[in-house]
Amino acid sequence: MSDDVESMVEERLAVFDDEPDLNDWVEVMCGAAMVVLGVFHLVEPGQIVDADIMRWFSAAIVAAGAVWAGHGLKDMAVKEIRRSIALLDMSESSQGVDTGLIRDVLMHQEEYREFLVHAYESAWEDGVISEEEMKELKSFQEALGITDEEAADMNLKAAIKSAAADGEISDKEAKSIDKAAQAANKSADEVSKAVSEELEKNDS
Repeated sequence: MSDDVESMVEERLAVFDDEPDLNDWVEVMCGAAMVVLGVFHLVEPGQIVDADIMRWFSAAIVAAGAVWAGHGLKDMAVKEIRRSIALLDMSESSQGVDTGLIRDVLMHQEEYREFLVHAYESAWEDGVISEEEMKELKSFQEALGITDEEAADMNLKAAIKSAAADGEISDKEAKSIDKAAQAANKSADEVSKAVSEELEKNDS
C-alpha cells in the first residue's frame, strides 16, 4: 500500500479516536496469562488457602482474563473492519461510477421518471425554462436513460400543467406550450385537448 493511500486511510480512521494497537495486544496477552494462571490453580489449588476458596478465586480470574482478552480481540477486529470499510469506500469513489445508484435506477424506473417530471414542473413554475435549467434537466434525463422523445413529452405535460395551474393560459404561456409541443412533435389538436383536460381538472 502506498504512503499516500496509507495516510488517507489513517486520516479517515482518525475520526474514531482509536487507541494504539499496542494496548489491544497487551489486553489479549494479559487476559490470556490470567486464563492460564486461573486454569492452573483450578487444577492445582495448592495448600496456601482452602482448596475450594482457591478454585472459586481461580474461576473468577479465568472469567476476568477471558473478558479482558476478548475485549482486546474485539477492538482489533473493529479496527480491521473500519480499515476495510475505508479502503472499500476509497476504491468505489475512485472508480467514478456509482453502481449502487445504477442498480437503484433500474429497479425503480417509474419513481425516477416521476422525479424528472417533477423537475420539469418546478422549472416551469416561473413560466419559462432557462438554458441553465434545461442543461440540468438534460443531465437528469441522460443519467436516467430517458430518450429525447420521452423527455419532450414530459416537458410538454409539465408546461401545460404549470400554465393551467391558475385556471387560464396567458399568451406567454401559450407560446411556451407551442414551443414544447413542437419539440414533442404533437399536433395542435393534441395540445389543445391536453390543455382543456388540465384546465377542467383544475376547475374540478
